[in-house]
Amino acid sequence: MKLAGDAAAGYLRKPDPAHAGLLIFGADPMRVATKRQQAIAALVGPQGDEEMRLTRINAADLRKDAALLDDAIKAQGFFPGHRVAFVEDATDTLSKLIEAALTDWRPGDAQLVVTAGQLTAKSALRKAFESHRNAMAIGIYDDPPSMSDIARALADAGLEQPGRDVMDALFALAGTLEPGDFRQTVDKVGLYKQGDATPLTIADVMANAPQSAEVDVDDVLDVVTAGQVDQLGPVLRGLYAQGVTPVTLCIGAMRHFRRLHVVASDPGGASAGVARLRPPVYGPRRDKIARQVSHWGRDRLEKALTALTDTDLQLRSASTAPQAALMERTLIRLAMMARR
Repeated sequence: MKLAGDAAAGYLRKPDPAHAGLLIFGADPMRVATKRQQAIAALVGPQGDEEMRLTRINAADLRKDAALLDDAIKAQGFFPGHRVAFVEDATDTLSKLIEAALTDWRPGDAQLVVTAGQLTAKSALRKAFESHRNAMAIGIYDDPPSMSDIARALADAGLEQPGRDVMDALFALAGTLEPGDFRQTVDKVGLYKQGDATPLTIADVMANAPQSAEVDVDDVLDVVTAGQVDQLGPVLRGLYAQGVTPVTLCIGAMRHFRRLHVVASDPGGASAGVARLRPPVYGPRRDKIARQVSHWGRDRLEKALTALTDTDLQLRSASTAPQAALMERTLIRLAMMARR
């Protein structure tokens, strides 16, 4: 049987121990591993591994010795409790073996949990689970966590439901982090707030969010908007070393300055303009945008957009001028403009 959406999320939190097997597949190994850990922990409990009620089988080992799976499913454990036979990184080459194990499964046998990479709709491994009346197949995709997922993660970390602004900030953060990183961030926030009865704030979340060591487009734009010409060269070299092209940097700069111009043009002022941005911004980033708008003003932002548009046209033209030099010259002009 195939599950998706909320039904899949609910099942992974509380799998049915009477089912013969569960297949979890997806293109992102981290997301698949996270859901697999959740499902197995719900089935065998926190002591399942220590009590030898969880048998791990690598797909490569199973290809060499097909009896490993049958032994793991049929073997009786010394400790009482539900048992799981876990096959990791399976592919369609194991579909017949796994299908036979599902067919032979009987109540009292270890439940079969299988993980795999991305599988097409025609995958033999998927069909083995989806066509079996007592087995489940769940695909894990790159959708960001929903508000309900975040609420559950907070509850698991011992945190009370925060205000809407904090939830919105967590939702935005979840969209930028890998699932494992986001889960660790929420766990860190839970430890950070232990013994603190005050409501969770955006500052608490940001204090525990991971800080990237890599240079990104925002770092370059921070230097430019602050007029720090002397720091522009090093951050540009770091950005280009990571494979970012001048065209990509120009597009990012135009998007940022357009956003600042929208805020500066709001009749209600910078604060109202930032509040009306979509997608919304929160915390330190929101304050930074308001400061940049106040410093630049609408007229200078329009001049900056004109300079960036001209550079974008040059970068996309047949010109033989070095693109990195063209982009750096424009950014230097903008940084000098910020000093006036």
